[in-house]
Amino acid sequence: MKLLIANRGEIALRIQKTARRMSIPVVAVYSYHDRDAQHVLQAGEAVLLPGENLSETYLNIEAILAAAKKTGATAIHPGYGFLSENPLFSEACEREGIAFIGPSAASVRAMGNKIAAREVAVNLGVPVTTGVTGEPDYLLANYDKVGFPMLIKAAAGGGGKGMRIVRTPGELEQALENTSREALNYFGDGTVYIEHFIEGPRHIEIQVLGDKHGNMVHLFERECSAQRRHQKIIEEAPSPALTPEVRKKMGESAVLLASSIDYYSAGTIEFLVDKDLNYYFLEMNTRIQVEHPVTEMTTGVDLVEEQIRIANGEKLRFKQSDLVQKGHAIECRIYAEDPFNNFMPSPGKIYLYREPAGQHIRVDSMEIKGKGMIHSAFDPMIGKLITRGETREDARSLMIHGHSNQYPFPERTGTARFVYPQRHHHPVHRRRTRKSDRTCEKAEGFGRSADSPAGRIAGEP
Repeated sequence: MKLLIANRGEIALRIQKTARRMSIPVVAVYSYHDRDAQHVLQAGEAVLLPGENLSETYLNIEAILAAAKKTGATAIHPGYGFLSENPLFSEACEREGIAFIGPSAASVRAMGNKIAAREVAVNLGVPVTTGVTGEPDYLLANYDKVGFPMLIKAAAGGGGKGMRIVRTPGELEQALENTSREALNYFGDGTVYIEHFIEGPRHIEIQVLGDKHGNMVHLFERECSAQRRHQKIIEEAPSPALTPEVRKKMGESAVLLASSIDYYSAGTIEFLVDKDLNYYFLEMNTRIQVEHPVTEMTTGVDLVEEQIRIANGEKLRFKQSDLVQKGHAIECRIYAEDPFNNFMPSPGKIYLYREPAGQHIRVDSMEIKGKGMIHSAFDPMIGKLITRGETREDARSLMIHGHSNQYPFPERTGTARFVYPQRHHHPVHRRRTRKSDRTCEKAEGFGRSADSPAGRIAGEP
């Protein structure tokens, strides 16, 4: 196998590390902005994607396939984002005789539309929130079946985009129009639906892994309830809230859902969990997740390696009974954002860079060497700091120590001034929920660390 990684930054480097350990030659692709990036410099070969914008580079299926054929790559790993959940990409790979390290196009399509995915769950008896689908006029005439508060969601949505909470009938019509327009702009599909909004939910997801021989397992859960603007910022495993009984049921539901669409590779079934620990299917992500390291650190399974083996036709090397969770892991995403300006993206130069390191500390990042540049063309998430401990408190304490003692954060990207993250000593069991338009904004166990300033880290997976 010769592997082309159709991505950039920290996930490209993460995949490279596993490929090197498996003695698999790696090909990188890059845009002009990334010509000096570490994912380019550390690859055995690298191919420039001509063009200026994303549609011409990292979203250009033909250009990426041309790079694979030019270098003799026999497999492509899409990482997350970009083309990772585009069924046209996996189909194009198949036509060219190139292995796509991910699920089939049919599985991606089955779960890519949230309305269709809900129907799959309903048919299997997996709980979903009360919802109504249809044209806007139908939704306006039948919203009383859902009740307030309700959530308007884009059928083709993801990444926290295309979502609005509505609390009164007077808001509904305008909210439907705005959400549909946003969905059309982001996803090319303005279809929306409404569902009952659960106040103060937990966002808990189950990692699944299946092969091409019909074997399917789950690797337990990740708690992703600490969010900002509907986007995850802190994740942990295991969830501090689930009982063994609920954990088992959620795992079984996830395996049932994934098996029903003949899924193979790594995937994630996402659920909302209410205060009584009732759970409801939310969506499936048919790719490796940003937060996969907390699962790896608590199960000992390299998910990228398993993806590669599955794409190569191998059977899973373990059964459900072989898998156990050990210890506790926490991940904090690191963003190039301005904490003094509503956490807006903050591109520019990095003048000082120092990473935390030590036992049970893992850093997945872009691995800036010396000075670096954050470009406005890309997502502001530039790295992840992950810590592991025997207990949740051990992992949390190590995270705080790694943040505050190992390196400073830029106060403003592009300046020489720095600010250190503040510690907040709220009890770790206290829930801090803000009443706003955020689906699940609570950083339980972290006080205000969910809104800490963004910084720059790098390291080994």
